[in-house]
Amino acid sequence: MNTPVYILGGYQTDFAKAWARNGQDISDMTREGTLGALQAAGVDADEIESIHVGNAFGEMQRQQAHLGAMVAQVVPELWGVPAMRHEGACASSSLGVLSAMAEIEAGRYGCALVLGVEEFKNLSGNEASVNQNAAAWQGHEGFDCTFMWPAVFGRVAMEYESRYGLDRQYLNRIAEINYGNARRNPLAQTRTWTFQPEDFTDDDVANPVIEPGTRRRDCGQITDGACGLVLASAEFAQAHARRTGRRLEDIPRISGWGHRNAGLRLQDKFDRSQGQTYVFPHLRQALEDAWKRAGVPGVDAMDGIETHDCFTTTEYAAIDHLGLTPPGQSWQAVEDGTIAPGGRCPVNMSGGLIGCGHPVGATGARMVLDAARQVTGQAGDCQIEGAQRLQTLNIGGSCATVVSFVVERG
Repeated sequence: MNTPVYILGGYQTDFAKAWARNGQDISDMTREGTLGALQAAGVDADEIESIHVGNAFGEMQRQQAHLGAMVAQVVPELWGVPAMRHEGACASSSLGVLSAMAEIEAGRYGCALVLGVEEFKNLSGNEASVNQNAAAWQGHEGFDCTFMWPAVFGRVAMEYESRYGLDRQYLNRIAEINYGNARRNPLAQTRTWTFQPEDFTDDDVANPVIEPGTRRRDCGQITDGACGLVLASAEFAQAHARRTGRRLEDIPRISGWGHRNAGLRLQDKFDRSQGQTYVFPHLRQALEDAWKRAGVPGVDAMDGIETHDCFTTTEYAAIDHLGLTPPGQSWQAVEDGTIAPGGRCPVNMSGGLIGCGHPVGATGARMVLDAARQVTGQAGDCQIEGAQRLQTLNIGGSCATVVSFVVERG
């Protein structure tokens, strides 16, 4: 990357809040996320030149589309600003970040707002689960199940078991770490939840099977939420820094990115990667692209990771694709404490999707915001000591859309 993109600030709503129970909806989330991001960045509405909204399921959950225009509807100060909506399942707001970056790098705009927003708690869990099936290839996945995504990522566990062997104790430990991290995050959905030791075992009562390969504690938490980011060019960030008394080198920036896609159907990915080094080669390519653009050799240059853990198996796959272990040996980084707080490369100090929560369209932006907080020492009780560079990995569908960012300071 020759053109740096700076993160002037951002805002996350409380992921434990069920907005419909308070008589609110996705429009209220949009307003809070937008105003919160502007305030955190110290930017006035008239300085925003472009808006990008990430959302996956607004039409099905609230019968509400056209969410690019929703921002100006609820924050009239942004009336007239060009805006667009992006959908890439769980990677929707990462696509918004990529699009805003492209505009900034091209010199089209100097300052952009990215907002990820999703509403789930207005419908029952079963209805929301059915709506999320739209991120798979409807009618073509080739297996019967009650819950699509627990079934999909249960099959990822089975694929690892088939290729390398897999001991479920390590999946249980990933869940335990992420729930533990969430207890320190004041915005996490599960921060007040309590558990018993047997909840992180294969006890069929305490931790029942949801679909083959997936138990209750393996599952991320679908929730409501919004996350906003204000991104800027170096020129805009420098002027902003002078005006606000900051130093440019203290403002976090996105130094690298990777974006790859595969097809929708899970089995096709397994079939195409037979005999290859990684289960998801395109995921590895996205990570390598981000390292190359950031000018770093690999994961050893990272002080921490915010990765997709819609299920424990997703994080398990991320570990070896990132290179924290050899392929198929992700268990090693769980067993030796590499991914735990204080480890060589802590993963999901926010709690991740399992602990912090997963408002699908907001997750990618939330990862970038948490990475930015880490590298500026503003992560509170979730802080990785001395963190200077973090990487995100955001996945849509069954690893169909993959986006990674490198965020650093200085």
